[in-house]
Amino acid sequence: MAARILVVDDEPPLVDAIRFALQREGHEVAEALDGLRALELARSERFDLILLDVMLPGMSGFELCRILRQDSDVPILLLTARSEETDRVVGLDLGADDYVTKPFSMRELLARVRAALRRRGIQQTAPLMVGDLVLDPARHEVRCGGRSLPLSPKEYDLLEVLLRNAGRVLSRGQLLERVWGYDYEGDERTVDVHLSWLRRKLREAGSTVRIETVRGVGYRLEP
Repeated sequence: MAARILVVDDEPPLVDAIRFALQREGHEVAEALDGLRALELARSERFDLILLDVMLPGMSGFELCRILRQDSDVPILLLTARSEETDRVVGLDLGADDYVTKPFSMRELLARVRAALRRRGIQQTAPLMVGDLVLDPARHEVRCGGRSLPLSPKEYDLLEVLLRNAGRVLSRGQLLERVWGYDYEGDERTVDVHLSWLRRKLREAGSTVRIETVRGVGYRLEP
C-alpha cells in the first residue's frame, strides 16, 4: 500500500525534491510551508507519516510536534539543520519518532521513511505498468513483454521516475533531483548519458515505450 505523507518545510526546492522522491516510491504527498498550515492539514486529513522541519515560520516544528502528540500517534520524522544533542533530545522527548540532520542524502531519508512505515505496518507499493513495461519496486525488477530487462541502479531509478510521470515532461534538473538527490553537484549531462543507455536497452528489448526529447525543456516517456 502507498502511504499518505505530509512534508512540512519552508524551503520550496527541498520540498519539491522530497515530494518527487516519495512519489517515486508510490506515496501520496501533501505539502505545507509553515507550521500553521501544517497543523490545519494534520487536523483535517489522515496521514501515515509527517516529515517535519524544526525551523518553520508561524509555529516551530517542536511546537507543532507537541500539539500533534496530544491527540495523534502519527509517526513524525524531524528534519533540521540543528545537530546539537539537546535539540535531538527535545524533539524525541516531544514525541518525534526519528530525527534527520540537514544536509541529508535522499537515499537516507527514504530509508528512514521506509523504516517508519514498516513499524506502522504499511508495505511498499504495487508494480508500475506502462505499455509493455512492468516495474516491480518490491522485487526491484523490470520486465519488458514478460521478459526480464537488466538495468543498472541509475537506469532503474530513471525509468521508475519516468514511468511514474508518464506523459509529463521532466527537465534535466528535475531528473537529477529525483535520481541523484537534491544535493548532487555534478553535471546535468550525466542525465543525457544514462538516458541514452536506457533508450538503447529499451530499443534492444523491442519495447513499445519510448523516451522522447522535448527540445529545450527535457524528456517525456510515452507508451
